[in-house]
Amino acid sequence: MVNWIWMGMIVFSVIYGAANGKMEKVAEAAFGGAQTGVTVCLGLISILVFWMGLMRIAEEAGLVRKLAQLMAPIVRRLFPDVPGDHPAMGYILSNMSANLLGLGNAATPMGIKAMQELQKLNPEPTVATPAMCTLLALNTASITLVPTTIIAIRMNFAAVHPADIVAPTLLATLISTGAAILADRWYRRRSKLPPAYKTNWGNGAGGASVNPPSASAGGG
Repeated sequence: MVNWIWMGMIVFSVIYGAANGKMEKVAEAAFGGAQTGVTVCLGLISILVFWMGLMRIAEEAGLVRKLAQLMAPIVRRLFPDVPGDHPAMGYILSNMSANLLGLGNAATPMGIKAMQELQKLNPEPTVATPAMCTLLALNTASITLVPTTIIAIRMNFAAVHPADIVAPTLLATLISTGAAILADRWYRRRSKLPPAYKTNWGNGAGGASVNPPSASAGGG
């Protein structure tokens, strides 16, 4: 669907430019946008490599695992229908840890793996489970301590103080995460789950130790 939307925008722009005799402006905007995209991507490489390196050091030092262990009790309450020792829980913790540090490129593959593992628990494969909806909401509105990507973009465009976005980002993501959790709890209580969910879910609040996968394994 997104591809069709972009295609429609491109076709409309070309037709509109041709109808108004401004095809040179369309071409100039297209090539200018492509050049800016390459410049931004190259500018992002340095800071993303830096933070991915720090994540690897933190992982080897046990800091990522410690962060996951600190978050585990909260995550188990947010995902009461996922067994505590299931691989999905480890991927969820890695996804949330990477998002906290603003490493969206590392968080995305962990989120995908978490969804794949949650699907294995799904008694109704064609219907998203409550845990899947919770993960999607939290991944979209995640609290971000260090907005790495935004800082890199601001540095690339020569912002005077590229890191002054940290406090506003933290405040905004705190509010968005709070709203996501409240909405998730509200919908969980109001939803009428199929019988398969009621019989196969809800027994997973166990407390086995969680071993999160490497957050740097799938970045990119």
